[in-house]
Amino acid sequence: MDHLLRVLIADDEPIIREGVRDSVDWESLGMRVCAEAEDGEEALELALALRIQVALVDLNMPIMNGIELMKELRQKLPQCRIIIITGHDEFAYAQEAIRLSVDDYILKPANSEQLRQVLTRIRHELEATQKQEVHLQQASKQIAKNFPLMRERFCLEWIEGTMTETELREQLEFLQLPAASPDMLCVIRWPEVVTSVQLRKENDRQLFMFAIENIIGEMLASYEKTMFRDHSGLIVAIVWGTVPETLISDMQHAVQAYLKISIHVHAQPIENGLLSIPAVYRHSKSSIFKEAQMSPLVRKAKDYIRETYTEADMSLEAFAQLMQVSPVYLSRIIKQELGSSFVSLVTQTRIAKAIQLLNATDMPINEIAEKVGYDTQHYFSTAFKKAVGVSPNQYRKGAAFHEDDN
Repeated sequence: MDHLLRVLIADDEPIIREGVRDSVDWESLGMRVCAEAEDGEEALELALALRIQVALVDLNMPIMNGIELMKELRQKLPQCRIIIITGHDEFAYAQEAIRLSVDDYILKPANSEQLRQVLTRIRHELEATQKQEVHLQQASKQIAKNFPLMRERFCLEWIEGTMTETELREQLEFLQLPAASPDMLCVIRWPEVVTSVQLRKENDRQLFMFAIENIIGEMLASYEKTMFRDHSGLIVAIVWGTVPETLISDMQHAVQAYLKISIHVHAQPIENGLLSIPAVYRHSKSSIFKEAQMSPLVRKAKDYIRETYTEADMSLEAFAQLMQVSPVYLSRIIKQELGSSFVSLVTQTRIAKAIQLLNATDMPINEIAEKVGYDTQHYFSTAFKKAVGVSPNQYRKGAAFHEDDN
């Protein structure tokens, strides 16, 4: 491969072209004259065809003069270095040449030593530029190689709350993540990772963790997301987009089906922007460890509520029958472990979802009522005001507490 810099000489006088060509030892300068042209139009064609790196240009040429040629070269070969060699000692030409960022301005007859010095400087500058480009390419490859690690480090800083919103947006853009606030934070816990009693070898545990991450990642494949492990061994997923309510139980079921192990999943909506992530993470982490203390029956009750709260006829009795336990026993154990009744948990889930819909959509109140499991708008409005303090309409308008306007 030819490593010599490609040079074009453009001048309408053959004797001038010959004089320039013979005035220096081009090879010793790391260059080669690979084209000559007698007018600007020919020079431009040759320059583009040969990807010329250095052009020596006369200003006064037919068809296309030197200034027009240089304008074209600046646009189409922006890295090409340009030296003017001309008999025109006019300030107006020099000004135009400066505006076009030429490398030097040499008057005819060209002094061979001056030309050699100019070409030597250009060669050194081009070599420095090429080295810089090589270093930048290597750095770019290294960054791409370490992208997952960089994302993980960023996310660990994000959940610790050590960055400003401006810094967060800059990092998100650099790491090719959406600059908008995410919609959900999901924490996944495999009990064996955080327990003090190790039942498997470390290598096996890591394999299972990677398998869990792969399954969760596939289930979130259609969403913009970033996944990482926190310092306590929890898998954290930050997701952009509206995720179905059933996805949490789907994750648990998929891991159980493929790996024959149980995981705990807690998902929480993100409603207050990028800076709210640390608080959402802390709440989710606390919740998942509390859920770890639940009995299997109560955990199933929570999953049942999360999956069926949209159905108006869902009830404690229906779930008790499904679990083959008495409603009285089920009600008591839920109250003992969660501090709330089954009905209160259903209401909390429905109202929380209604608040999301009121904040994020223009959906009519009656449609929201139906979507969160209420038979009538009146029943929904009554339950909403009792829980929140204002009616759904007032909440959507941001109204203060006052008489219900329904």
